[in-house]
Amino acid sequence: MTDIAKGILGGGWSLVAGWIVPTALNVLVFAFFVLPHARTVALTDRLATASAANQSLVLLGAAAVLGLALNALQVLLFRPLEGYLGWPGWAFTWGRDRQLGKRARLRDRIEALKLSSATTLTAEDRARLSALTPDRAAARRLDRDRRRTAGQRALLRERLRRYPLDDGQVLPTALGNAIRRTEEYGYSRYRLDSQVFWHELDAVAAEPARRAVETARVGLDFFVCLLYGHLLVAASAVVVLAVARPATPTLVVVALVLLALTPLWYRLAITTTDGYAAAVRALVNTGREPLATAMGLRLPPTLAAEREMWSLASKLVRLSYHEKAVDLDRFRARAGPAE
Repeated sequence: MTDIAKGILGGGWSLVAGWIVPTALNVLVFAFFVLPHARTVALTDRLATASAANQSLVLLGAAAVLGLALNALQVLLFRPLEGYLGWPGWAFTWGRDRQLGKRARLRDRIEALKLSSATTLTAEDRARLSALTPDRAAARRLDRDRRRTAGQRALLRERLRRYPLDDGQVLPTALGNAIRRTEEYGYSRYRLDSQVFWHELDAVAAEPARRAVETARVGLDFFVCLLYGHLLVAASAVVVLAVARPATPTLVVVALVLLALTPLWYRLAITTTDGYAAAVRALVNTGREPLATAMGLRLPPTLAAEREMWSLASKLVRLSYHEKAVDLDRFRARAGPAE
């Protein structure tokens, strides 16, 4: 048991900080505000009468087990938030169109701000600025944007960067798009599909790059785990209120507060993707050459040729073998003389 604990704490900091710690926070909220009102259940009544040391052990064990379970289910937990799972066709289309509209409006605001800040404008620029501010609402928004500080204007560009470049990659949720832009980077620049080659990149990249990705991912996991934990504790409070019927408004307040906090954790999860995107970008940029070498390929001298190479390599990995795969031979490293 000691060796297992050392292995988790020594090599699984992302697991502890990203999943077990937020789970422990939710377990404490449940223990202090929900559990005391569920005394009609035999198990909770026994726990309430146990010693403080035993209670602490039970809560710690519950946090560890639930944290491990949530970590194992993280793919399923992220899918609905990203827009992949549980979205009917009409809802997916509506959400995606909504996100495309938001991205287009952000682009228009940034372009209008840039044009309005220019010292001189051509006739074409003035026509474009008029098209970007077709009504009073757009003009007032431009006036507010012009009064923004340099830092506040940078936030507009930061929000735009949380979207994928390709319209076909846009998802119906803000978190989904913030994560998808991370997944899109390698392919849009080099035709290197980082999702297909993720484990290969992780195996050959330098330790600082891998550690940066792992560290940056912790914040995203933390807030997603906190969000789902709040939903579970709020649901348990509602169940206890309906079944045990304690004469107290505490459970109602707890459920409402937790539900009110979930949008905050969602927004913070989106914000933490900025650091994660930067870390993945560094992993792709610095890991391309060692990845090519590890796969027996030579990184071409031109970007166009490199894009072709990674496109062929991705197809070789993703699809069944086809005779056209031999086109990749042009990029294979020459073998040394046999000994």
